[in-house]
Amino acid sequence: MKIRKLLSSDLDACVELLIATYNPPPWNNRWTVESGGKYLSEFISNQNFMGYVGVESDEIIGAMFAHRKAWWTNDEIFIDELFVKPDRQRQGYGKRLMDQAEELSKELGLGGVTLLTNRYLPAKSFYEKNGYGVAEHVAFMYKETR
Repeated sequence: MKIRKLLSSDLDACVELLIATYNPPPWNNRWTVESGGKYLSEFISNQNFMGYVGVESDEIIGAMFAHRKAWWTNDEIFIDELFVKPDRQRQGYGKRLMDQAEELSKELGLGGVTLLTNRYLPAKSFYEKNGYGVAEHVAFMYKETR
């Protein structure tokens, strides 16, 4: 797999990949082409956007949408989304995308890499296996309003 910067022309393929990754179990999301396009476009439009795709035989099989985030101690890379084609998971592709974020953080002299994930689904163990820990001092808060 070759990793390269994500281009705006990759958006449609990334939307298809988002749907293929997150709509089936265990995630069971209900992404559509329209909602997925809107969602991923928001990341690309961020002036501090940093995105990468994993490509194999001209097919995008993994994507990472991230941005440089200001913080009081030192800026960091915040990974907004990272997903790999389901039949290519558990083969090191996600790790290679994570490694890209970590290397970029080092190159830019940033403080590190942060992200959010669902603690009850398999992605949490993937991140832990790659050296990420749960920040006990942070609580992700949410309130349903409908």
